[in-house]
Amino acid sequence: MISLAAGPKHGHAIMLDIAEFAGMRLGPGTLYGAISRLEADGLLESLAADGRRRPYRLTDAGRAQLQIRLDAIDPVLAAGRARVATR
Repeated sequence: MISLAAGPKHGHAIMLDIAEFAGMRLGPGTLYGAISRLEADGLLESLAADGRRRPYRLTDAGRAQLQIRLDAIDPVLAAGRARVATR
């Protein structure tokens, strides 16, 4: 969802983006499984195919859910940073 927050992307572009910002490579099965679940939950939608590639984008509900998840992580990150700083 973070990758798609920057705009629509097809699967391969999502994998490259995640590898760049998260430092991890997802396999196609992992990525497309997640895409299927997020699409079924109404959090992203596929767009018209561009040749062989099908781009995806976040829905409004997906953007809202991403914000909720990011907000939930903030206190955890703050606690971790505070604990590391005190050592």
